[in-house]
Amino acid sequence: MATGRVNDKNQLYPVFLKLERLTILLVGAGNVALEKLQSLLSNSPNAKITVIAPLVKEELRDFLKDFPACSIIQREFQPGDIENKELIFLATDNAPLHVEIKRLAIQKGILVNVADTPGLCDFYLGSIVQKGSLKIAISTNGKSPTIAKRIKEMLNDMLPEEIDKLLDNMQAIRDEMKGNFQDKVKQLNELTTALIAEKKGL
Repeated sequence: MATGRVNDKNQLYPVFLKLERLTILLVGAGNVALEKLQSLLSNSPNAKITVIAPLVKEELRDFLKDFPACSIIQREFQPGDIENKELIFLATDNAPLHVEIKRLAIQKGILVNVADTPGLCDFYLGSIVQKGSLKIAISTNGKSPTIAKRIKEMLNDMLPEEIDKLLDNMQAIRDEMKGNFQDKVKQLNELTTALIAEKKGL
C-alpha cells in the first residue's frame, strides 16, 4: 500500500531531446533569456530557435551570431508566433503574458517552460554535467536550482576527463561481442564489474 512519502518523490521523467529536430520559440531577450539560450545551444548547437522580444539585449544578439539556425524577431509577441512550434520557452518579466501564451500553447498541445514559474512549466531544464559523450542531467523537481548547481560542480570534479575514452573503448568492445542481447549485457556487466574492482584496488 502506497504511503504519503511516495507522492513526495520526484515524479519527473528525464529525457534527452534532439533539439535540432524541433522548432523552438523563446519569448524574451534579456538576461534570463540569454541564460536559457546558453544552456540550450551549448548542448545542442544546431537547434533552431526563434527569439521574439521588443527589446533585445546586445549580448544575446552577439551570442546568436555563432548559431545561424537561430533568428531574432524584434517586436511584441503575437498569437500566431506559436504556429508550427514544438517547444516554447518564456523568459520575460511580464507574468500575464506568460499566462496567456501558456493558454494558447495548451490549445495547440505545445510544451512550455516558464522561467521562475514552476506551476506553468510542462518541463524543467536540469543542471547538466558533460564529459564528452557522457551527459548527466540533475533535477531537484524545481525546488532548488542552487543544490542542483552544487551537485553539478561535485560531479564535474569527480568524473575524470578520460571517461570519454573509456566509453569509446566500451563501444568498440560491444560491437565485437557475439551472442544475443542478454549475452552481451552479461558480458558487459562482468567487464565493467572488473574495471570498477581494479579501480578500487580490490
